Amino acid sequence: MDLIFIRHGQSEDNLDKRMSRDFTELTPIGIEQIKRTREMLKDYTFDTVYCSPLKRTVQTMEVLGLEGMLDDRIREMNWGIFTGHTYEEYSIKYPIETAQWNKDPFKYTIPGGESIYKTYDRVKDFLDGFSKTTENILSVTHEGIIRLACSWVIDDPETFFRFRAENGSITVISVVDGYKYIRQLNHR
Repeated sequence: MDLIFIRHGQSEDNLDKRMSRDFTELTPIGIEQIKRTREMLKDYTFDTVYCSPLKRTVQTMEVLGLEGMLDDRIREMNWGIFTGHTYEEYSIKYPIETAQWNKDPFKYTIPGGESIYKTYDRVKDFLDGFSKTTENILSVTHEGIIRLACSWVIDDPETFFRFRAENGSITVISVVDGYKYIRQLNHR
């Protein structure tokens, strides 16, 4: 069974290096990235499509020409009070919270948001639900979620920062008889 992940195309907030807001849209470059991904996707087989309910992922799914079910478990991490700000902006506006986040981003819950551990729990719930099936699943989602999916393979959310998923890339995790492995990472 394959879990196929597509990261959305470049968004307006990606371009500005902001902790993305739910309503940010794809840029023209992001749309072109996804058109290339659509061509690559012809080499993959999948039975069901899931999509984060955020604007940029729904737009990505539409450009891919797919229809799928929206699932909150694969929405991007909730950045709480950091949302909509660049690192420079939120580190000035929220210096104490930024220091706490920098000290322990895995356990620290951003006010109004989530910790990496909490986000991992919901991603794990999503992935565990499919790990015993035989159908291939495609998910249109976010870099943070793909990083956590890769961390799920080795059962360690603290490997989060060791993975990357570029805009419009495809990552594939395979599960065979309960054995999980990353088959393809960041294919563009």
